Amino acid sequence: MSNQWNSEPGTPLNGSAVPGADDRPRLGPRPLHRPEVDPHTAAVFGRPSGVDGAFSPQAGGHPTLGELKTAPPAPESLASAFGRPEGSQELLQRPPADEHGVNGVDPWDPDAAHDPWRDPSAGAVIGPPAVGPDRDGDGAKPAGKPAAKLLSLPEVLFGRRVKPTALIMLAVLALVIGAGGGIAAYFLVNRGDELYSDTTLAEVQPAKERPAGSVADIARRVRPAVVTIEVRTEQGTGIGSGAVIDSAGYIVTNEHVVSLGGAVTQGQKITVVFNDRRRVAAKLVGTDPKMDLAVVKVDADVSTVIQLGKSADLAVGDTVLAIGSPLDQADTVTAGIVSALNRPVVLGGEDGQPAAYDAIQTDAAINHGNSGGALVDSTGALIGINSSIISTSEEGGSIGLGYAIPIDDARPVVDSLIKTGRVNHADLGVNASSVSAETAEGARVQNVRGGGAAEKAGIKQNDVIRKVGDRVIANAAELIVTVRHYKIGDTVPVVLARDGRELTVQVTLQSD
Repeated sequence: MSNQWNSEPGTPLNGSAVPGADDRPRLGPRPLHRPEVDPHTAAVFGRPSGVDGAFSPQAGGHPTLGELKTAPPAPESLASAFGRPEGSQELLQRPPADEHGVNGVDPWDPDAAHDPWRDPSAGAVIGPPAVGPDRDGDGAKPAGKPAAKLLSLPEVLFGRRVKPTALIMLAVLALVIGAGGGIAAYFLVNRGDELYSDTTLAEVQPAKERPAGSVADIARRVRPAVVTIEVRTEQGTGIGSGAVIDSAGYIVTNEHVVSLGGAVTQGQKITVVFNDRRRVAAKLVGTDPKMDLAVVKVDADVSTVIQLGKSADLAVGDTVLAIGSPLDQADTVTAGIVSALNRPVVLGGEDGQPAAYDAIQTDAAINHGNSGGALVDSTGALIGINSSIISTSEEGGSIGLGYAIPIDDARPVVDSLIKTGRVNHADLGVNASSVSAETAEGARVQNVRGGGAAEKAGIKQNDVIRKVGDRVIANAAELIVTVRHYKIGDTVPVVLARDGRELTVQVTLQSD
C-alpha cells in the first residue's frame, strides 16, 4: 500500500474544510486490503448459510426487546413471600431506613452526595434487615399489628395437601385395625385352653450314631444277661455279680460270692436281681473253691443269655468290657484292654490254698461287687469271670489291676457243676513253694503225698520243678494252674533240678 499526499492543503481527509488549518501535509487512509479466504478455513470458521450479521437470527424473525422472555413466572409461594407489595411501581425494592437514613444519609435519595449507584468509588452500604417501614427504632413489633392466622391440625400434619375424604378413610382404617386387635386379644384370653391338646410330637432318629461293635452296642446287648446276686445268712450279707449262661436259668459267679468269702457253705439265702429290676430267688447248684467258681439257678423266664467266647483267642491290647454291680451300683459297665494273659493268681497264699487260676489281667475298672460278673470282648462274648483285684488302699479300690478267670478254664468246671454238682481237677500230689536262686528258679517241692502222681514218678522233697510240659514254671502258683490245665490221667513231662543237675520225669496226673 502506497502513501499519498492530499493535493489540496488545509482540507481534511474526509473532504470537509477545517477553518484555520495549516498547510501541513496529511496522511491519507490506507487502501482496504482483503486477501483471498481459504475455502477450508471459511468452512470451519465462517457464518452459517443465510446469516449475515454477527448473531444468529431468532426463530420467527428478530423479535423486539419487549417480546424477549428472560425467565418463567415465579411460583405463587415464592412470589407471595418475596414479591413486591401489591400496587408498587418501583423497579427495585427500597431498603428500610430510619427517618434520617443510614448514618444520616439515605442511599436511595437521588440528591445524596454519596449515592453508591452514582458513585462507583463509594463503599458498600449494609443496612438493617428488609422488614419494612413498620418497625420502630428498637426493632419491636407495633402494638396494633394483627396476629398471624393459626394453622389447623391437618395443615400442620399434612401441609394442606390431604383431602378431607382421605383423612376420613385413614380414621376408619385405624378403627378397623384396633377392633381386629381387640377381638384377637379376646379370643386368646378367653379361649386359651384351645392352645393345649394331646398332639404327639413326631419321633426322630437318635442324633448320635452307635454302630454295631461299638461299646454302646455291646453294652446294650450284654447288660440284660448280667445280674446282681444278693446273699443273706445269719452271719451277714454280701453282694456280687453273675452272668446268665443258659436259658434254663443257670448263672455262673464266684465261689467267694455265694460263700461270703468262705464264711458259709450252706443255708444261705440267694436272690438274683435282673437288669429290669426283677427279683427272683435262686438255688445253689454247686461250687469249686479251687477255681473260685459257683453256679446258681433261678426258676424264672430268662430273656437274654450271654454268649460264651474263647479266651485262647485273646491278645494283649484287645478291648474288653467289665459288667457287674460294683459297690452296689447295679448294671455298671467299664471298658479297658487286656493287660496280660496267663497271669497266675492264687487267693489265700501259695501253699495249696483253695483258689488258683491262670488269670486274664485287665485295666477295666473292677471293684468289690464286680466279682462273678462278666468280662466280654469286642463281640460281646463272655471271655472271663471277674474275680479279684490288686489294690493299695484299705477299701480295696481299683487301681487298674483286675483279674478274671478265663472262660476256657471255667467252661469244664461249670459243665461239671451243672451235671453233677461237683468237679475234680488234675493233681500232681505235691506241696510246693516258690524259689528263686542263681542255680534254680521254680517251685520247690516241700513234701510229696504218699501214693500220689509225683511219688510214683520219682519226684522227691527239695526237688525244684522248672518245667511242666511246654510251660516254664517260675513259682508255686504257676505250677498249680499249669497242672490244672491238663485232664485227669494225662501223662506229662516234668523237668526237675536236683543236686545241681537237671532231669526229666514222666508224670501221670491223678485226681485231687
